[in-house]
Amino acid sequence: MTLRFLVPMSALAAAAVLLAPAPADGQANARVAAKTWTAPRTADGQPDLQGLWTNATISPFERPKDLAAKEFFTEEEADAYEKRIAANSNRDRRGDTAEADVAGAYNDFWFDRGNKIVPTRRTSLVVDPPDGKVPPLTPEAQKAATVRSEISRRPPEGPEDMGLPERCLLWPTAGPPLLPSGYNNNYQILQVPGYVVILIEMIHDVRIIPLDGRPHLPQHIRQWLGDSRGRWEGNTLVVDTPNFPDKTHFRGADRNLHLIERFTRVDPNTILYEFTVDDPTAFTKTWKAQAPLTKTAGPIYEYACHEGNYSMWNVLKGAHAQEKTAGLK
Repeated sequence: MTLRFLVPMSALAAAAVLLAPAPADGQANARVAAKTWTAPRTADGQPDLQGLWTNATISPFERPKDLAAKEFFTEEEADAYEKRIAANSNRDRRGDTAEADVAGAYNDFWFDRGNKIVPTRRTSLVVDPPDGKVPPLTPEAQKAATVRSEISRRPPEGPEDMGLPERCLLWPTAGPPLLPSGYNNNYQILQVPGYVVILIEMIHDVRIIPLDGRPHLPQHIRQWLGDSRGRWEGNTLVVDTPNFPDKTHFRGADRNLHLIERFTRVDPNTILYEFTVDDPTAFTKTWKAQAPLTKTAGPIYEYACHEGNYSMWNVLKGAHAQEKTAGLK
């Protein structure tokens, strides 16, 4: 897939304030920090979340097997882990063969995965269940995931068989929830009376979140990013989002996905971002994760996904050529 993008190199040096890892709960962390720091306010008196933020991190989404019983790294363990991951993920290393070299695609210059674990020093972004693992899918959701996997392994019969990122429709970093990826992990938050706006660098999506208590859209109206409604609970922005389509499949979720996000600014350079996933037809229990946002320098650059992108056309053309060849045999 041909993608043209620019990544602000200043994001690679994003400031991170190390939060004390002792409280296991993110809200407890926020309360501890709030005792020694007063959050700024917007002109209309709301907690100020505005600015440019990044969630770039090398922290694993789920806890690795070798860290099964460990919820937090010590400072020494965190340093060792960061050095090991940086060495293993270095894309500037050349392949042993021409094929392996080409398969490496972009070199390290183009990646913005960060080089630090999350400021809380957790061993996974998933914080509940306590084992740091996403709960198993229900039998129905497992069957649906198997069908999607089988479709992805065969030549596409049409554009609908190709993934949403390939079609430049939606990228996992856009969320919700907001999750780090290999690059373009930057967000800009703006606030005006009655709304919070989140500009997402990847595929340049924009979430406009009303705060006026309006009801959600009718259930038959489904949107790529769901239907978000926000409210303030003290210094925390709580965003409630249902009405997802049946095409996004976040971690195996279906159209019944219901997401609750919480944004709490805990110091000048950190927003504690956490989300709870509730989807009883897809997961065997609800679960929760944290992906803190840290202050970064701008600007956010345009991500041009479809411009000059011939990949989907060529893939479908190749699939049709295979069909013709098979028909001649």
